[in-house]
Amino acid sequence: MKLNLLEMDNKVILEGAVDFEPKHVFECGQCFRWDQARDGSYTGVAYNRILNVKKEDNKIVFDNTNLKDFQNIWTEYFDLSTNYTDIKSRLIKEDPVMMEATEFGGGIRILRQELWETIVSFIISANNNIPRIKKIVNLLSERYGDLIGTYEGKKYYSFPRPEVLAKLTKEEVMDCNTGYRAAYIIGTAQEFAERNLQMEDFLNPKEGDYHKKLLELKGVGPKVANCIAFFSLGKLEAFPIDVWVKRLMEHFYFKIETPGGEIQRFAKEKFGQHAGYAQQYLFYYGRELGIGKGDKKE
Repeated sequence: MKLNLLEMDNKVILEGAVDFEPKHVFECGQCFRWDQARDGSYTGVAYNRILNVKKEDNKIVFDNTNLKDFQNIWTEYFDLSTNYTDIKSRLIKEDPVMMEATEFGGGIRILRQELWETIVSFIISANNNIPRIKKIVNLLSERYGDLIGTYEGKKYYSFPRPEVLAKLTKEEVMDCNTGYRAAYIIGTAQEFAERNLQMEDFLNPKEGDYHKKLLELKGVGPKVANCIAFFSLGKLEAFPIDVWVKRLMEHFYFKIETPGGEIQRFAKEKFGQHAGYAQQYLFYYGRELGIGKGDKKE
């Protein structure tokens, strides 16, 4: 995307926006700190910043920021240097399913999220639903994060640091409605704090690959590992398979119940380096329309 930017009144305006629809971006299941306001805009927290995002005609208005932060933080966060039109054109070749999915969620952009928050958020996501995940993440942040500031009269907090969560009791974490995941959150926080783990430890691990490294963390299984790899590490070939995606793949491509491993192999061969994007288009399309939901008993 060519960035035509205008800075004014604590705002940065992106003119001529292509393949960017805030509703698609913030409601496709990839993030949990963004909420819609009455005017249709979305306000959220990332990288210790509060940002409001609203689409007006063919412009995207980013409120509560400046050009410096936009270039240093938000350009990468919103993946604005990636040509999504090209990605979609590749995915839809001889694939009517992807044709419909990319048309339905054509404004999705994949957020490059902070590693630590992404890990904990997707540990929480296991056997959970999005509204509940959001409530848990926000509750943890309000109780154990740092106050960043206020926007439109509401206080916003950073996601709690590993060393903070590492010192909490299981009961304190469970009191944030985490359930059985509390032990996983504390255990992973302790490992991060004690070993001072950073992004580089997962991008280029000394032993094995990034997926194996992620699976060493408490509470991280194959699906969660793929979510972390795609939404934070930038591993675009990762293809997270949850209940929804499994049903959708079976509904559209297999027509019968199919093991996750076989679906994973199929996705890798069919979608290649763009598998993660295909997953997001398919997930948003299927979940919003309820496709595949009636294929199996709950």
